[in-house]
Amino acid sequence: MRAAVYARFSSENQREQSIEDQVRVCREFAKRDGITILDEHVYFDEAQSGAIRARPGLEALKRAAEEKQFEAVLVDDSSRLSL
Repeated sequence: MRAAVYARFSSENQREQSIEDQVRVCREFAKRDGITILDEHVYFDEAQSGAIRARPGLEALKRAAEEKQFEAVLVDDSSRLSL
């Protein structure tokens, strides 16, 4: 199975490393479960509120999903996706 990863931090109060931490957790999960994540399918948004729907990383993720470039999306916490 091919999966994408989406990570986000919402404000200046959070640290950029949060993105790296979220991606690392998703990669570890994928590795344990035999899921393939290609680097071009790691999407993220920095300092973007979940209340904003037009986030660049999320928009790119949705376009790739519509093109069926992967079968699943992994997130560290569902609050990061916040559609």
